[in-house]
Amino acid sequence: MLTIKKLISCMALGGTLLTSAATQAETLRLGHVTPPSHIWHKVAERFNDNLKAATDGDDKMMIFPLGKLGGPDQMIDLLQSGGLQLAILTASSVANRYEPMNAWFLPYTFNNVSEAAAATHSPEAQQMLEDLKEYKMVGLGYAMAGMRHVLSAEPLTSIESFENKKVRAFPNPVFNDWWSELGAAPTALPLADVSSALTTNLLDGVDVDLDIVVGLKMYQQAPNLTLTNHMAFPAVVVASEKWWSGLSAEKQQTVMDAFKEAEAWGFEQQAKAEVSNLQLLKDAGVSVNEIDQSTLREAAGKIVQKYTSSNEAIAEFYKAQTE
Repeated sequence: MLTIKKLISCMALGGTLLTSAATQAETLRLGHVTPPSHIWHKVAERFNDNLKAATDGDDKMMIFPLGKLGGPDQMIDLLQSGGLQLAILTASSVANRYEPMNAWFLPYTFNNVSEAAAATHSPEAQQMLEDLKEYKMVGLGYAMAGMRHVLSAEPLTSIESFENKKVRAFPNPVFNDWWSELGAAPTALPLADVSSALTTNLLDGVDVDLDIVVGLKMYQQAPNLTLTNHMAFPAVVVASEKWWSGLSAEKQQTVMDAFKEAEAWGFEQQAKAEVSNLQLLKDAGVSVNEIDQSTLREAAGKIVQKYTSSNEAIAEFYKAQTE
């Protein structure tokens, strides 16, 4: 028979265990910049579903699309302070702080999404994730958007047609060098402002993946698509090092496992979406134009030479993917 003293001790222990379980349950915040129709948002949802299933619903995420927590720089600040647990960051924005990430954007390194997805498993790509610890972030893996093409108000069917055209491009050195090499004027503009800028002729074209074109219906303002296929466009999925370091090894593995399944699923889904998005745009009446890629590849060679000669890590990544 339990004495009063033992009963109180058991009740206290039970209360402690319940409190511990409650404190371990978390509602995590994950931010990204794309619309809910985009593959990166779908990967975030899959990640969330996996995490909830693995923890019996104790852990879950609040997902903030369309830059609702700020742009990449603001989200990185939040990650570093611990105010945000997870984010899907464009690799191009991360590259502005960590130069080797620019290796992903060397023109014509990859022919399609599947090749780029396979490259995420390379030692060089994994080292990039490891190096993010210098910036108080933990690299969990990658998410892949579609290959880059050009959407424009007027048809652009030759390299000469890019001359002096204002093309919306990411504020990143490789993008700027690429479009400048083609004679265009690379123009930085928030994604949310692109459609109106096309309507008012502030932009002539957009360097873009088809997921964004479909998700934001940009083709309503710019009904011409030129299939340049010039770059891959990955995102880096990261965790706040401050948050991550406070987790048990078991909890870290649970989160990583939940993401890795979503990562592989996202790669497969994006490869399929490349076909379905293009067909959707054709069905919507978008004029799809081909272009002689030999002249584009000649320009690409100059960009590749510039970046591989100036950064050893970029050179190693490029060599591993193209040999």
